[in-house]
Amino acid sequence: MARVFLRGTTIEDPPIARLLFATTRLSWLWAVIRVWLGYQWLHSALGKIGNPAWVETGLAVKGFWERAVTIPAQGRPPIAFGWYRDFIQFLLDSGSYVWFGKLVAYGELLVGAALILGAFVGIAAFFGGFMNWNFMMAGTASTSPLLFTLAVLLILGWKVAGYYGLDYYLLPALGTPWGRREAASPSGKPQPA
Repeated sequence: MARVFLRGTTIEDPPIARLLFATTRLSWLWAVIRVWLGYQWLHSALGKIGNPAWVETGLAVKGFWERAVTIPAQGRPPIAFGWYRDFIQFLLDSGSYVWFGKLVAYGELLVGAALILGAFVGIAAFFGGFMNWNFMMAGTASTSPLLFTLAVLLILGWKVAGYYGLDYYLLPALGTPWGRREAASPSGKPQPA
């Protein structure tokens, strides 16, 4: 249970936040969400990895970026923010689509596998959400808003989302950088850093 002490007052998480993010009672639900989201990424990656336009020439990314930076004579451009359009234009001008196609394809594969296996769920969900955010910024909605929302929820539930997965073993074995000082000794008493 997370508590924050603010000017002498204890602020506790609401019961629903404790239920979702601080107990393992609903970890079965997190497993369903995590595996479904991982499958979406894995399915998308496998379609790209076998396609030379993604992993050899990058022409699939180039075409997507060219459509995204186009400003139509009438109507609205796909990219709403000029700074992001300039960023994508820079990537186009520098020929980055060749290596970027590989990055997207294999990044999707890694995110999907990690989510399905329940390994480093918070980190995998962050990178999946980051990809979805970029897809949305480039003007493509499709399923990205739903996938982004589920990724954010998995990031928030990182401690319990991998309970039925490899995180059950990885998190206790590796710990967290901010929790090393609080690690318990065999006697059960906290040890100083």
